[in-house]
Amino acid sequence: MTTMADHSAPETTTPGNTLMTTRRGIDWIGIPVVAAVGLAAYWLLPDDLGLLTRILSSALFVLSLDLVLGYGGIATLGQAAMFGAGAYAAGIAAVNWVADPFALLAVGGVAGGLVALATGALILHARGLTLLMLTIAVAQIVQEVANKARDWTGGSDGLSGIEPAPVLGMFRFDMYGRTSYLFALAVLVVALVVARRIVRSPFGLACRGVKEDPLRVSAIGGSPKLYLVALYGVAGVFAGVAGGLTAVTSGIVGLDSVGFSWSAEALVMLVLGGTGRLYGAVIGTAAFMGIHHILAASDPFHWMAFIGLFLIGIVLFLPGGIASGVERLVGLVRGKEDRA
Repeated sequence: MTTMADHSAPETTTPGNTLMTTRRGIDWIGIPVVAAVGLAAYWLLPDDLGLLTRILSSALFVLSLDLVLGYGGIATLGQAAMFGAGAYAAGIAAVNWVADPFALLAVGGVAGGLVALATGALILHARGLTLLMLTIAVAQIVQEVANKARDWTGGSDGLSGIEPAPVLGMFRFDMYGRTSYLFALAVLVVALVVARRIVRSPFGLACRGVKEDPLRVSAIGGSPKLYLVALYGVAGVFAGVAGGLTAVTSGIVGLDSVGFSWSAEALVMLVLGGTGRLYGAVIGTAAFMGIHHILAASDPFHWMAFIGLFLIGIVLFLPGGIASGVERLVGLVRGKEDRA
């Protein structure tokens, strides 16, 4: 005899399930889309490769912030300390010792990671506003060290004379910025792949657990602080590589790379794009810097007001960032296709 219990319950589709499915789908195609759009921009905007290169290196920096904030819940306004350390380390190495661009990225990553580990072990016992203030203090200390070490960093004049060798010994960094752009795009795509593997690894899942419920992680034998310090160090490596990439592609490093405003701008770009998504860092950076460039060129005196209104609109109507709007739109399209 067949009863109702013998039949499996039909699957139900709820808005929450649809959104999660959509988010996973976009997560899978996000990196190829970044690569495809980046290559398209190379051909469509050949006169703006300098700006586009800055967007790519900045997106890598914002990605490092997403790792600590979006996946670890670490509120920080001092991420520029690792970025600046990587930029100065790569620049100093280029001027004095090595010129290979990949080696310079490695030097920047090591410098950013070491600064992050050393400072993270000291400050990550704090929470909330106390932690926020400590991260600002770290960035200010690194900036002051860079300012005082004039023989190495150039002080307030900046570090110049950075001339990297051709990529793979074949592709020189030309004045049109073509090699710099393609090099930066390749580095960003690789960084997105690596970051995605990290956040989906057991270590990444443990860091998410610390963000959601640190007491539960402690109860099962984990060390929340150890996980956060390790994640902070990993994000420091990404930020250091971003700094090294900026030094390689621009040929100069200044004190503004360690400044508080750079950390604040990165946080704004991340919130604008959407935290905890990785590709949200790229979307937010491209949107912020693109709109900034257009408005500043068209209205040099009032562009900040337009930027402020734009950010307020995003926060009010898309609190999850631009990426959440993309996910909702794709979810609506999929829902209509399923009902058809």
